[in-house]
Amino acid sequence: MIDYLQNCSPVTQAFIAGLFTWGITALGASFVFVTKKVNKKLLESMLGFAGGVMIAASFWSLLAPSIEMSQGNNLPSWLPAAVGFF
Repeated sequence: MIDYLQNCSPVTQAFIAGLFTWGITALGASFVFVTKKVNKKLLESMLGFAGGVMIAASFWSLLAPSIEMSQGNNLPSWLPAAVGFF
């Protein structure tokens, strides 16, 4: 399967990856139709995991690049990222 994907064009690879992501998201969302109640501890765990993923995404995609871009200015390199974060 991996050999097949490596031999595909980049557009086909992106299409397959998008379909996979859509399928996993749809599968996760479909649990709403089969469950009536969710255990409160499970819900809190899922919300905590989602919050951690969002914090990691904001750091690696936004804050770390802004710290790198602000180096060499007269301000401390962390200040523009901290102002943008808050």
